[in-house]
Amino acid sequence: MTHVNVLDPGASPLDYYGFELRRLREAAGLTQRQLGDILNYTGSLVGQIETARKVPTPEFSERLDAALGTGGLFSRLVQLVLRSQLPAWFRQVAELQARATEIYAFETLMVPGLLQTRAYARAVLGALDQTDLDDRTAVRLDRQRIFEKEQKPLYWLILSESALYLEIDGTETMRGQLARMLSFEKDPRINVQVLPYTAGAHAGLQGSFDLYRFAQDPAIVYTEGYNSGHPTASPDTVQDCSLRYDHLQAAALSIKDSADLIRRVMEERYGAQRDPGSKDPVA
Repeated sequence: MTHVNVLDPGASPLDYYGFELRRLREAAGLTQRQLGDILNYTGSLVGQIETARKVPTPEFSERLDAALGTGGLFSRLVQLVLRSQLPAWFRQVAELQARATEIYAFETLMVPGLLQTRAYARAVLGALDQTDLDDRTAVRLDRQRIFEKEQKPLYWLILSESALYLEIDGTETMRGQLARMLSFEKDPRINVQVLPYTAGAHAGLQGSFDLYRFAQDPAIVYTEGYNSGHPTASPDTVQDCSLRYDHLQAAALSIKDSADLIRRVMEERYGAQRDPGSKDPVA
């Protein structure tokens, strides 16, 4: 007799997801392979998710809801699952990002997670630790779903010019990442400004920070260290960082000039090819 791993649905959101998947699959009279064929995934993957050894994706969940007629159950559950997979110290930040009406970010070293491509995120997350890399990458990218909301937040990024030149995972990944930032040029709610080397001494020399604003609650400043996050609603800190951000915006290139610089770096440093007859570089 085949041993069946029995999950405790109360152990975690991932266990609950797997428990419900197995229960509803068996109620539908389907084997793992049969369900996998319907979903266009392998039966092995279905089994791994049922036993909480693999983290489901939003796409898998949407297909599952359609196949089993569950009325969006798994699409709702997957959000809890993905959030539970975040490092404990970062979960509060993910919740802040999901609730914020305005997000102002200043980054000195790399493109922040909310704008990262899959390849870029995978390289960043795997720089020191390769374990469960696919799952951790999926969890990071899922945070970007805040931009799919009907009332998505205003997102403003000031990015140090050095981040454009820090070659993460080779030229192809960097072309894709810079193209990703350029894709928001016509979106008034996602804005990117580059702080150029020529700015010299500036208000952000103490390091990166985020400023979250909400419809009702007080604003929060977030800074980050190694495996630790530091959100604070201290009025003095919020006021100080708000002033710093104003000065950083004034010192940064305009949105248009920033896009021109990103495009130039993309072409000259990472060898972007131009599509004949087009002014836009192709990643």
